[in-house]
Amino acid sequence: MFNKILIANRGEIACRVIATCRRMGIATVAVYSDADRNARHVRLADEAIHIGAAPAAESYLRADVILEAARRSGAQAIHPGYGFLSENAGFARACAEAGIVFIGPPASAIDAMGDKSAAKALMQAAGVPLTPGYHGEQQEPAFLRAQADAIGYPVLIKASAGGGGKGMRKVEASADFEAALASCQREAQASFGNAHVLVEKYVERPRHIEIQVFGDSHGNVVYLFERDCSVQRRHQKVLEEAPAPGMTAERRAAMGKAATDAARAVGYVGAGTVEFIAGPDGDFYFMEMNTRLQVEHPVTELITGTDLVEWQLRVAAGQPLPLQQDRLRIHGHAIEARLYAEDADRGFLPSTGTLRHLRLPQASAHVRVDAGVEQGDAITPFYDPMIAKLIVWDEDRDSALQRMQRALAQCQVIGVTTNAAFLRRLVMTDSFRHANLDTALIERERDALDIHHAAVGDADWALAAVLATRAEASAHGDGSPWAIADGWRLAGAAARSLTLEQLEQRRAMQVQRLGNGWQVCFDDGEPVQVEGQLQGDTYALQVGERLYRGDALRDGATLYLFGNARQLRFTLHDPVADADTASDHGGSLLAPMPGRVVALLVEPGSTVSRGTPLLVMEAMKMEHTLQAPADGTVHGFRAKAGDQVGDGAVLVDFEAG
Repeated sequence: MFNKILIANRGEIACRVIATCRRMGIATVAVYSDADRNARHVRLADEAIHIGAAPAAESYLRADVILEAARRSGAQAIHPGYGFLSENAGFARACAEAGIVFIGPPASAIDAMGDKSAAKALMQAAGVPLTPGYHGEQQEPAFLRAQADAIGYPVLIKASAGGGGKGMRKVEASADFEAALASCQREAQASFGNAHVLVEKYVERPRHIEIQVFGDSHGNVVYLFERDCSVQRRHQKVLEEAPAPGMTAERRAAMGKAATDAARAVGYVGAGTVEFIAGPDGDFYFMEMNTRLQVEHPVTELITGTDLVEWQLRVAAGQPLPLQQDRLRIHGHAIEARLYAEDADRGFLPSTGTLRHLRLPQASAHVRVDAGVEQGDAITPFYDPMIAKLIVWDEDRDSALQRMQRALAQCQVIGVTTNAAFLRRLVMTDSFRHANLDTALIERERDALDIHHAAVGDADWALAAVLATRAEASAHGDGSPWAIADGWRLAGAAARSLTLEQLEQRRAMQVQRLGNGWQVCFDDGEPVQVEGQLQGDTYALQVGERLYRGDALRDGATLYLFGNARQLRFTLHDPVADADTASDHGGSLLAPMPGRVVALLVEPGSTVSRGTPLLVMEAMKMEHTLQAPADGTVHGFRAKAGDQVGDGAVLVDFEAG
């Protein structure tokens, strides 16, 4: 076994590998960019070596620099994690040439599965079922459109060298094909350095089921059952679970055989995942093979009682697989949710900033938290915005689902916007609760997932008003009784006026201290009585017949209420500041996140309708389209294609009307 390994990655997966290495007594070497100088994986590792500037192309994708770091540290092997160089055959070969073990499959296997078109041909020869489509070399837009027309719509355009949902678009009609193709090719080139795509028939109401396979250098190949990853957004997985609901023993065996046949066809060694599209009729088709450890591997670990990183290390060291197929069993049910710094209510735009407050569920026998950050760390625009993976396990799916609901409700994050509330709404939808799974689940449940569907009532506004006045006192007080902004006066309590906004609703209120509680008066509603206790950031307040418990935290002009299995965010408005902001940016569209301008889609002076795409930005290797907020005129652009822009930068001079 190795004495020391280098981890050629960052964030959550680097921390995950370090945890197993510590348990096994293996020293670890972290690498870091300028942006990650103080990152959690750097703090956890036994050693850390700087490898370059913040952009991945100048650090985590520099194979030569990483190999030099391994040589300098005396590491015997390199664990690539996932993403970055994990599926780079050239890097695997360079490791071998340098006498350093690559903890992954042979370069030949990465080559065989790295090109989706070539992999399809190989799988066809191995007898693995394939989806109908065009997997050839011709890439002319007119030719590919003709192939799509012949296949029949809807079709799926996929980056041949891709993964993770990047460079992938569903196309519903021939007229939309070439625009979708251009977007796919741009994203594929930016993410993988290869714009080649393939076109396949889109299977209606498909389930995304993947099989975890493992091979060793002694000729053994096993499968550790399946994961259902059907719940996706833009072809990126949102929730994963194991085993797949409704999977029969016969279908599991058939998919397991197809997956191990695929692995044997390329002489596979190490951890890999064979991904299938499964139709409602029970048929399944090979989609791709990921020649690395998957983000969602913890659900497999929890139902099989294994540590797949340990398996990777043992296999890479030349040892046989720890278990053969006849000793692998499924026990219980596991679900994983990916907690991201992204705004689900603004098209899932990435959110950047410092994690000024971070509280995640307590780890236990039923709850696992794989995190790459801690409170005080930053989410930067350079890398994937994952904060943590929440993984729960229980004896059956219903029990695991309840644990996931509780785990998501316990997440408290301030400093960036997260998808925690969206995830909780998602796991509570009828479709997910009843395992009515397919890749269109999120679209199908759009109404239930809309944040406006869970609009707050007067009780919530009253709570927020009371807690906002207390939070303001805490934020601005000096500890003296004269600094307490609760409205107390010698001649009787005075009312504190304030205006709050939640989503698109803004309300003016007055809060008055009365005895053991408060009265909140609305400009547009009946007064509400609030009674109870406030102690620091914690509240226990009674409104009517209901008791509300939780934490209230103030961050600048934003008030966060965490409690009663909900997470609410209110903005406190300063009329003077609001007027200044309106005058500064009136008639302009602002960058919703830091990123690079990819394309300007209309000419200056154009008259456009609401929803017209105006500009394409790229952030964290994904494209985001800025649309016209109303009917109006585009007078001009403040940035050109290729420009880097900051969060809030003025991009478009737009006049509504």
